[in-house]
Amino acid sequence: MAIATINPADNSTVAEFDEFSDQQVDAAVDAAAAAYPAWRARPAAERAAVLARAAELMADRVDELASLLTLEMGKLIGESEGEVALAASILRYYADNSAAMTADETIEVDDGSAIVRTVPIGTLLGIMPWNFPLYQVVRFAAPNLALGNTVLIKHASNCPQSALALERLFADAGAPAGVYTNLFVSGSKIARIIGNPAIKGVSLTGSEAAGASVGEHAGKNLKKSVLELGGSDPFVVLDAGEDFDRLIEAAVTGRMANTGQSCVASKRFFVVGELYDRFVAGLVGAFEALRAGDPKDTSTTLGPLSSEQAAADLAEIVQDALDHGATAEVGGHRMARPGAYFEATVLTGVTAEMRAFHEELFGPVAVVYAVEDADDAVTQANASTFGLGATVYSGDAEAARAVADRLDSGMVWINHPTGTAPELPFGGVERSGYGRELSHYGLGEFANHKLIRTVPEKSPIAGAGG
Repeated sequence: MAIATINPADNSTVAEFDEFSDQQVDAAVDAAAAAYPAWRARPAAERAAVLARAAELMADRVDELASLLTLEMGKLIGESEGEVALAASILRYYADNSAAMTADETIEVDDGSAIVRTVPIGTLLGIMPWNFPLYQVVRFAAPNLALGNTVLIKHASNCPQSALALERLFADAGAPAGVYTNLFVSGSKIARIIGNPAIKGVSLTGSEAAGASVGEHAGKNLKKSVLELGGSDPFVVLDAGEDFDRLIEAAVTGRMANTGQSCVASKRFFVVGELYDRFVAGLVGAFEALRAGDPKDTSTTLGPLSSEQAAADLAEIVQDALDHGATAEVGGHRMARPGAYFEATVLTGVTAEMRAFHEELFGPVAVVYAVEDADDAVTQANASTFGLGATVYSGDAEAARAVADRLDSGMVWINHPTGTAPELPFGGVERSGYGRELSHYGLGEFANHKLIRTVPEKSPIAGAGG
């Protein structure tokens, strides 16, 4: 598989890189494992200082990093700058808070003492996607580096320059050799890497198929895994509250951020009662106002998809829906211009025999359903096999929370599209994966929560358990 920068705005190949040989991969794993004891033994404050410096460098290099994101996956330049800022905030968060997160927990016992100590487990493999090349790496790497693990990153093959820039940034921030390592490898080598005894855990953000494969190989090797997979997030509209325009703004942002290429993008809209027609009209009007163009141009509001293949895959699912009777209220086709562009699209009339009903639409396509009431909305929203994020919109916060409690998802946001922040846990249920990233939950995933129980020497010896 080619490891290359291909500009999705015009499909030109910008740079190509050689894949690592098995010998290079083994050497990288060995180096990460060899670096682990010293990195673990380094005072927590020193590890935190490396993350703090990495955050500073990320802020200093915002122009360089943002330009790479836009070049390699077509992200609008303003959104690329926002991603750099978000990644830097995650680094700062763990630099500032990891000591408190790893403090010993005392358990009250009748005699002696008992503590739970949070310690690292070793060398980890992170398998990362292309849609947020900095944010999704950092949300895995930052807590684990703070904890004392070492990490190897297999990045998406279409973001190699972003991968190298991040590896260089950690080195410049003071991370010793082997603590953070980029691997240029194809997916075919993942099973072999997971099977290496030096690898103690693996985290993947990606497709269902990739997650099933990684989960299988991790399970065979009795290694911890965290999987953040796809999503088909519902956006439930109970009412418009006091500001209809804000509702439409939330819906457009939830669907169109990163050109719709986000696992937690709002993809299925369930609108209660008589508001449906007005909502569809408002969404269509907002989509019609989007303007395709060069993602480096700050006036562009609709960028390309990440690749020609991504655009072709989306077009196939949309065409299947149209062929089976769905309606494109706006859009529905590839754009007649160079690059991986697809029209901003609103589909209605989607039914269960269509792929768009079951599959994740990774791009600027919204599906809108009319529902009778909150119960109907919950039933239809939960009909999906995914369970990552969800949004409930209503002027009645109590009613919105009642619906949120019934949605099968790892995250629910009320009156705002599903988002992310360093202090908030991120992850899903069902076919959207398992485990959490960010907050103290993310730091705890690849940790040994070790019990240390001290019993006075003269205490009676009790029978063993377990």
